[in-house]
Amino acid sequence: MKKMQDSELRYRRLFEAAQDGILILDAKTGMIEDVNPFLIKMLGYSREEFIKKKLWEVGAFRDIEASQDAFEALQMNEYIRYEDLPLKTKDGRLIQVEFVSNVYLVGNEKVIQCNIRDITKRWQAEEALRKNGELLHAVLNSAPITIFATDSKGVFTLHEGSGLQRVGMKRGENVGESAFELFHSLPVTEPSGNVTTGEEVLKRVFSGETVAGITELKGIYFDNRFAPILDAVGNLAGLVGVATDITESKQAGARIRRQLEHLTALSAIDRVIAANFDVKLSLSEILTHVRGELEVDAADILILNPSLQMLEYGADSGFRNRVIQSTQVRLGEGYAGRVALERQFVRVRHLDEDSDHLLLTKVLRDEGFVCYFGVPLISKGQVKGVLEVFHRSELEPDAEWFDFFSTLAGQTAIALENAMLFESQQRSNQELTLAYDATIEGWSRALDLRDKETEGHSKRVTERAVKLARTFGLSETELIQVRWGALLHDIGKMGVPDSILLKPDSLTEEEWMVMKKHPIFAYELLAPVRYLRLALDIPYCHHERWDGSGYPRSLAGEQIPLTARIFAVVDVQDALLSDRPYRTAWTVDKVRKHIRTLSGTHFDPQVVEAFLNVDS
Repeated sequence: MKKMQDSELRYRRLFEAAQDGILILDAKTGMIEDVNPFLIKMLGYSREEFIKKKLWEVGAFRDIEASQDAFEALQMNEYIRYEDLPLKTKDGRLIQVEFVSNVYLVGNEKVIQCNIRDITKRWQAEEALRKNGELLHAVLNSAPITIFATDSKGVFTLHEGSGLQRVGMKRGENVGESAFELFHSLPVTEPSGNVTTGEEVLKRVFSGETVAGITELKGIYFDNRFAPILDAVGNLAGLVGVATDITESKQAGARIRRQLEHLTALSAIDRVIAANFDVKLSLSEILTHVRGELEVDAADILILNPSLQMLEYGADSGFRNRVIQSTQVRLGEGYAGRVALERQFVRVRHLDEDSDHLLLTKVLRDEGFVCYFGVPLISKGQVKGVLEVFHRSELEPDAEWFDFFSTLAGQTAIALENAMLFESQQRSNQELTLAYDATIEGWSRALDLRDKETEGHSKRVTERAVKLARTFGLSETELIQVRWGALLHDIGKMGVPDSILLKPDSLTEEEWMVMKKHPIFAYELLAPVRYLRLALDIPYCHHERWDGSGYPRSLAGEQIPLTARIFAVVDVQDALLSDRPYRTAWTVDKVRKHIRTLSGTHFDPQVVEAFLNVDS
């Protein structure tokens, strides 16, 4: 027993004094049972943040995706090792560790011991060695690099590298010459953006400074690093420089930037196509992108009028005068007419040498344009117009420019097609809505003619209902349905016999039962008409009451559609303000007081309040 206690004591002392981090885990659950002081100090977490938590629940190990999988592998193999594992300390530092775990028995229970050693400094040293090795390997394999060195007076002692050939120099030809003379006025752009001269850079290096900068020589770009050379006792012995040819990467970067700008422009045009159906506005926005991305002075879009076989002005950007806005070009005439008729790209390098363009005397001469490019706008196989661009100096675009011009034309054609289709549909919808409205007004007048007692009633209540409904924030589309519903509110009376509808005396109970069916007749008459389904609420429900005592379905409160609740108030108002055979019209004040008394029983209190405010 004493031996066991002594052994445990020795282990505890080793555990507490160890210069490696140690964790003890329950082998079944992965729950941390103990942690030594060194690991607490290494990672910055308190003992309480470790104990009774699973390994992957502790912040330092949380981002290690394989933690749980590794735990399962450890349970199976009873050993696991990571030679180079990144861990983040509580204060956010990243350290590299060696992580070794094994399983052993304590009594009859299996436990896991994790030994964690900080190898950050070793890892950093190895990483530095690796990078230096890669750099040396690149140099030895004749990368596009120029290496040079001078003595303490600035005279070249070494000037080698494949980069020399790019600028027409031979290897070693400058040895023995002064670096100050070669670099005297050569501009050097430092990482900060500061531009200095090669002579100033050499002076700074000879004063002990390391300098970096980019130079350009005969169209070739070099990324330079200049550093002093010190002898064994620390005295300046010369300088060393490495110049890396970055021309291709610089050109690639420029291409990537252009492509990104092109993609951004196309994305913006896509958004215009998706969100804007105004032809003029859409085309104007597109032309802004056309000019910017193609780097041209002016651009316009001519739209084909298929009936007249004419190209007509659509939009322009960059023109100095407005003559372009009166443009009309017949198919086959001028540059644009040829583009549209032949469905072919047209380019004119020197407009002053070609008077074929219809607008030459009116526009081009005053505008000072030198060259012209035109491309047809084709969508779904049909010519929709022409996209033209102009420039006031000579322009020699590359293949990428022409490809993007064609892409822009395709996007423009889609935008034009969508906008024109939308405008056509809008016109058709407006014409159809007007036709519906005229038909419904005709029905309403027919109802008024049948019931002389309420002549003009439908028109009046319609105007008042729309006015009141607008205060509730209904959209214009919803207000159209309110208008139609109000005009047709009594259409159900078409199903009521004249003997009842026009009876001058009081109705019998049986006759009144028939009269009260007119909302149901309205529903049966209008429900099959698809475009009137949203308007049906008023004819069907305007005799329902807030307290549920109305007809035909005894709806109560907000079970009654809002439009029907609105209409019910103005319907009663108009009835009371009109003369009847059995009474004279009420005064406005009397009607207002009466409607207020019916708030909460017959009418929605909120609607009554809005009505009284509007009617005031």
